[in-house]
Amino acid sequence: MKMNQFFYLPWWVLAIVTTGTTTSGKESKKLNIVLIMADDVGYECFSAYGSKEFSTPRLDALAARGMRFDHCHSTPLCTPSRVNLMTGKSNVFNYVDFGVFPKGEPTFANHFKEHGYMTAVAGKWQLLTKKNGILPREAGFDRHCVWNIPGTERRRYWEPSLMHDGKVINHGEEKYGSTVIADYLIDFIKTNQDKPFLAYYPMNLPHSPFDPTPRSVNRSNKDGKQNFIDMVAYMDHCVGRIEDTLIELGLRENTLMIFTADNGTSSSLTLDFFGKERKGGKGYTHDHGTKVPLIINLPGRIKAGQVNKDLICFSDLFPTIVEAANLPGKKITQADGWSFWPQCLGKEGKKREWIYGYYFPRPFSKQFDMKYSHWEVAWARNKHYKLYRDGRFFDVIEDVREETPLGKQVDLGAVHNSLQAALDKYPLRGGKIDYEQVTGVRKAPGTKKKK
Repeated sequence: MKMNQFFYLPWWVLAIVTTGTTTSGKESKKLNIVLIMADDVGYECFSAYGSKEFSTPRLDALAARGMRFDHCHSTPLCTPSRVNLMTGKSNVFNYVDFGVFPKGEPTFANHFKEHGYMTAVAGKWQLLTKKNGILPREAGFDRHCVWNIPGTERRRYWEPSLMHDGKVINHGEEKYGSTVIADYLIDFIKTNQDKPFLAYYPMNLPHSPFDPTPRSVNRSNKDGKQNFIDMVAYMDHCVGRIEDTLIELGLRENTLMIFTADNGTSSSLTLDFFGKERKGGKGYTHDHGTKVPLIINLPGRIKAGQVNKDLICFSDLFPTIVEAANLPGKKITQADGWSFWPQCLGKEGKKREWIYGYYFPRPFSKQFDMKYSHWEVAWARNKHYKLYRDGRFFDVIEDVREETPLGKQVDLGAVHNSLQAALDKYPLRGGKIDYEQVTGVRKAPGTKKKK
């Protein structure tokens, strides 16, 4: 495949089946969307997924009354996952650099705003640097309360520094950032309860530093793992507060709640992975870095107690919420996500035989640490096997940490060929990466560093 060749997959269908609740003689009321994404927490940290170390009762209840997905994959790191989620495109098409959202790329908020929705984002931004990226308003959000945007300081939890609708507020030491953010989102929902709204909640929890929360028994505790467990519990508490607000306002029946996470758990923590003690997988492309929780709940529409085992990637969430809200589809070139909303309604839907991954976290870094800074990596995988573009081939069930590559086994030839064909459908390199500048900073495999 030529390097300037682009891969086009269909966006979502233009004729979308009506899914809204109808009222006689009136237009259907538009569905509200609350999309929640936690920060640095893998699927192993949720009791809904079988964890014995962590307690997440509110998320467990959402899963029990809705649908839990067992094979959802993000990218292994914060910014790449956020770009992927918000645009419905694999990073190979539009990723620019860490901390940067590519200008000109339409987001799900842009799309919902165009169709009459009030929109807000509250939580971690990390899509704008002093040199590049975009503001929340450029991304289609009417309101915002965000951390990790130029002007805010490093504090995200106690004594937080947050940007409220363009104004940076350095809160007092008694304030806890995650509480302030949840309060902001609750106020947005109350203010717009008579209008259709999209609330995007990219939580700052439970990313390091691992400090006690307002609900921790010991507020001076220095045990990072125990504090992380408390932070996961507080994350669950914040999700519960959002749902309680929707119930209080009579909006719960008409609000789709989605919960996921941006990548695996910090590798500084050793956790119980269902009977085996392992370090978290954030930053790594194996399952513990990319496999994340996905819970979807809509009372009366999504049948309770469902567990879906289809392959889902982050590109799929944008078209799914568009179809769920019964909005017109929008054709976007190079988008490779498709809707799994039919599956949420108990229908067969369109199932993936494989998903594609691309990871080039910090193209312009001068240092390599094999986790957050390295040359680009691409792979295709199904539920059982995974093939990297460089030829490494793994059984990801038997070898979840990808420590022993498979050889060229005759009985797996068809699987290998299928995954290679999937890889070949995508560009060899990132479409928006300035490779001349990159190779001037670092040495690519098989190249000489420019002077």
